[in-house]
This record gives sequence, structure tokens and C-alpha cells, in this order.
Amino acid sequence: MQGILFPRGVVEGREDLKGHRSRGGYVALEKALKGLTPQTVIHEINESGLRGRGGAGFPTGKKWGLTGESVEQPHYVVLNGGEDEPGSKKDRLLMENLPHLVIEGVILASYAVGASDAYLYVNKEYKAANDSMTQALAEAKEAGYCGQKILGGDFSLDIRFVAAPPNYVAGEDSAALEVIEEKKPLPRQKPPFPATAGLFGKPTAVNNVEALANVPPIIAKGAKWYRTFGTPESPGTMIFSLNDEVNHPGIYELPFGSSLRSLIEECGGGVKGGKAIKAIMPGGPSSAYLPSDKIDVPLDHNSVSAAGSSIGCGVVHVVTEGICIVEETLRIADFFAAESCGQCPACRMETNMLAAMLKKVQQGQGGAPLLEQFSKVISFNKGKGFCSLINMPGPPIESALSLFRADFEYHLANGRCPQN
Repeated sequence: MQGILFPRGVVEGREDLKGHRSRGGYVALEKALKGLTPQTVIHEINESGLRGRGGAGFPTGKKWGLTGESVEQPHYVVLNGGEDEPGSKKDRLLMENLPHLVIEGVILASYAVGASDAYLYVNKEYKAANDSMTQALAEAKEAGYCGQKILGGDFSLDIRFVAAPPNYVAGEDSAALEVIEEKKPLPRQKPPFPATAGLFGKPTAVNNVEALANVPPIIAKGAKWYRTFGTPESPGTMIFSLNDEVNHPGIYELPFGSSLRSLIEECGGGVKGGKAIKAIMPGGPSSAYLPSDKIDVPLDHNSVSAAGSSIGCGVVHVVTEGICIVEETLRIADFFAAESCGQCPACRMETNMLAAMLKKVQQGQGGAPLLEQFSKVISFNKGKGFCSLINMPGPPIESALSLFRADFEYHLANGRCPQN
């Protein structure tokens, strides 16, 4: 697991059943079904410290425990492959290239929580991923790893595909459940949470693709082995996405605790054109900007949080000197305004208001007092929506104002970027 996974141009093609088996594939499933109780599987995942990879970082074992312990029946498992985070490609590439690893993770999760039905919720625009997963599922069924009486035991599992709409909010866990129930992709009010009242009102474990891809090696090799990677608080590895700001864009798997510098410089080959770094967004568009002097921060949940940001789903965005942070932040605010489903009035109003306020700054309107209004709008509506999108524009805007206030003030005074 340690090292680089999916650097651009290195991994080509789909790993079939034979290839997966050659790397120890389905050993974990056989180990679990023939020698471990569901509770033991959940205990091992808890001991491993595995956390979700979709952004929230919730402990996987805890989620499974809540679902598995519920007396309500039936139980369900949902693979969340909706992935519409700007710049994120990790889930798509896992499904395209390592579909059996992902499917084995789904089967193990289903066994652990007592589910006899699982759903593969995959972005409908990911044709290669859908084709790869479909072929792998057929291979798994033919080999006896899925379906009735798996490996001759008492556990049976039916797995179905559901097309995920290609919009941001449809990737939210409860919105995914709504789509599976043939409704509009709108997040549900919480609590209750899906783990105890999810699909069709029944206990449901909804897990990100990358999180489930970690499950087979943990069960095969044990929690202690998994903890030899990463840090005590953030065990294991994480897949990070680097995009066109660096010389070698790609998808890189590194142990938690690796430095941000090593990701950008060693994996990514440094910033294109040798440009100086102005700021780094370490966890996608909802994370706070870090200044360039934080480039040596370890990439783990606690360290990135202590530095003032979040690790999110591992999309690292580098802003170079010469780029106006007002323009960057406006682009993010426009994205969240466009992606708000409009179900919650507070979210609809806030996201549109923040984008409009940034547009005024960009055009040199409103004066200095306008800058003081951003934190008021953000704090007033915090936590009032059915999902977390209402909170997402806040970190990039507030961190940009804190770190690069001069850019905002220049726009207000001149109606243009400092670089123009």
C-alpha cells in the first residue's frame, strides 16, 4: 500500500479476477466467511482506525457498528461512488482499475453489518468505471464470491447498480439514498443518520469507494499491519489528487503523516514553471487556504486541522504567486451557489449572497465595510442546512480574507486584480 498509486501513465487497464487473486484478492473474504463473525470483522476495522475518505473522516468501524447493532431489519450497504468533487479522480480510478478490490470491500462490509442487499452508486458519467465494475461483479458472481450461499456458506448478497446524477450534492450520503429510492437527489434532515435509519428507513452503511478499498487488506493482514502505515491518530494511507498546477499531475497514495511538500515536490514534480507558491488548499474547495510556509505540514487529520484547514477528500490545489485570491475565492463561491440544491432556504440565500458579495469586491464596489460582513453571514447560517454544503464556502472565504486581505482591499480600491 505504501508508495505511489495511479501516477499518470503508469497504471493502465483494468485488473481482472485473475490479477486480483494473484495479489491476494478474496483471501480476506474467505477468511471472514469461514472464520470470523460479523462482530469480529467490525472489531478489526475499529482497531485499524480506518476513517471515511469522502471528506468527513468518520470512523468506519463505528458506522458499521451502529448499523450492525440495530434491531431494525433489513440492513443495507451503499458504495458511494458519486464523486463530483472538483479535481477528485481517486474513486473513479479505483473503480476503473481495481474493481475487484472495491467489490470485495462491499461484500465484506455487507457481511459485517448483516446486509443481504448492497448498492453500487456510481456517477453515471463514469462510463469506464461502470463498465469495469459491471464486468468485475459478473466475474465475482461466476466465481462464487457474490450471490447465493457465498463460498458455500450461509451468507448471501445481492448487489445492484444505481446511476448517480453528476452533480455535487447528489454525492451526499442521504441524497444518494434518495436517488436509490427513485427520488430527487436531495439531502435529508439529520438526525436520524443513515447508519440507523437510511435506505427505505432501515439501517444503512454508506461508505466512500476509497474507504471500502481499504477493507480487504485490513481483514487479510490485520489491524496491526495497517497501523504500521500512517500515524497513531490517522492510521493507514490516503489517496491524494494533484492537478495541472504541478509538473506530474496524478493520483498518489501516501501514508498519513507524509508532508505536503513531499506530495507536491516529490510526487508532483514541483509547481509548473518553477512558480512560487502563494497558498495551498489541502482538502478540496471546502477547505481553508494554508499559507506557503505551511508546506511542511504532515498530511493527517490532526496536523492539517491544527494548521487551520482540513484534509477533506485529498484534492490538493496549489495557488501560485501572480494569481489573485479574490478571483480564486469567487470561483469557489460561484461553484457552491450553483451546486446548492435549493432545498434549504438558508443555504440557497447564503451561497448566493456570498457569491454576490465577492462579485462586488471583484468589481470594486461596497467599500471596506463589505469585508466585515462575510464572517457575519457565514456564522449566522452555520449548520442550518440538511447537509454540510451550507458550511462549505466559509473556510476558503474566511481564510482568504485572513491571509490575503490586501488582494481584497486592492480590488475594492481599483476594481481589478493587483496583477492586472
